[in-house]
Amino acid sequence: MTHIESGTRTYYYASIALFMAGFVTFATIYATQPMLPIFSSEFGVPAQTASLTVSVTTGMLALILLVAAPMADRFGRKNIMVWSMFLTAFMGLLTAFSPTFSAMLILRTLLGITVAGVPAIAMTYIVEEFDPRGLGRIMGLYIAGSSIGGMSGRLMSGVLTDIWSWQTALGVLGVLSLILSICFAFFLPASSNYVPKKSSVKEALAKYGEVLRSGRLVAMISLGFILMGAFIALFNYFAYLLMEPPFNLSQTVIGAIYIVYLAGTFSSVYMGRKADRYGKPAIILVGVGLMAVGALVTLIPYVAVKIIGIIVFTFGFFGAHSTASAWVSQRSGEQRSQASALYLFAYYAGSSIAGAIGGFFWTSFAWIGVVIFILVLLALALPVVHIANRTSEVKE
Repeated sequence: MTHIESGTRTYYYASIALFMAGFVTFATIYATQPMLPIFSSEFGVPAQTASLTVSVTTGMLALILLVAAPMADRFGRKNIMVWSMFLTAFMGLLTAFSPTFSAMLILRTLLGITVAGVPAIAMTYIVEEFDPRGLGRIMGLYIAGSSIGGMSGRLMSGVLTDIWSWQTALGVLGVLSLILSICFAFFLPASSNYVPKKSSVKEALAKYGEVLRSGRLVAMISLGFILMGAFIALFNYFAYLLMEPPFNLSQTVIGAIYIVYLAGTFSSVYMGRKADRYGKPAIILVGVGLMAVGALVTLIPYVAVKIIGIIVFTFGFFGAHSTASAWVSQRSGEQRSQASALYLFAYYAGSSIAGAIGGFFWTSFAWIGVVIFILVLLALALPVVHIANRTSEVKE
């Protein structure tokens, strides 16, 4: 097998391509999140309805993730990712011209289908094509692109909406995504270690069934729903809170708050090291505890203190999520790819379902309702971690 080795020109171009893939994917998925109050005002829809611009995308992404990987086994890694990038950029650009809220939801639903090709396949491509000695670094670049993309997409959307309009913001992001997609197609080397595989629907379902019959794996997988559900519930609605009196913050300021994602980039590495020392279950619970503390701190009626609370919450989330996903991968044995796919399914399903439900709590009970909803979700993590840890056969 011929691998892409660190220090070569091919490695350099492939690294840039994978960074761009992560950037485009997550910038596009969450681009509308800072705009939710604008949509409520312009289209006359309540918060829970406006949040569907995020929920329909992540919900469809969750479903398509389960079938995207088998498709890549048959049609090739790079082919699927290139088509995914271009179609995602195109759908993102079309969204800027949405004449009605219903049209926007349709386009954002289609975007959820097209965007799934990259997160479902990128890590498999990395493992197959890169020299094993450099996997950590290249995986880190892809994840960094995802994190920075999620942050930058929200930041750009907030600033450009404040200066011009939400249409301009989504249009600029769509054009940028199209340019990066073209670069991605040229920079990413074709797969050299990929071997086409054909598997029946029955075989694929059987493999997923093996994972779902494991009580410990189901418990671990459900953490994805709990953690992401709480995370999106907070980030979907804090913009509503800060744009209302007495804060009256602008879209630019609210978009800038997403810089707190940098705390998550640090947290993923730091908490991962702690998990190696103290065990994954303990560190997941620490992360959940930090999320709960951060959510409670946002109840204090000072903007600076609320932002500190959001930073603590974000630090806890990324630490718990990165540890939980590693726990699933470590404990799933031969069904690693199926277990990871189901974890991502639960993760994005949490974003879709809990993100929308949080809107009802905001509409009915204001910010304290959202915080209570988040705390209830996080409380579910306690018995789930206990069940997963109790049924593990090997000490973590």
